[in-house]
Amino acid sequence: MSPFPSPNPVRSDHGMSTAEYAMGTVAAVAIAGVLYLIATSETVSAALTAVFVDALQPRH
Repeated sequence: MSPFPSPNPVRSDHGMSTAEYAMGTVAAVAIAGVLYLIATSETVSAALTAVFVDALQPRH
């Protein structure tokens, strides 16, 4: 009995190819860009400012 597994006729990829890494990188950058646009928008900025100002106000 051989200590090595027999070769599988179906190719088994255990990782991503260069093209898959490239597509994953492009997708991640696109999502980051959308999140950046949302986070820096006037509406979100005003909402976050209101939350922080309210949180820093002393309670009586």
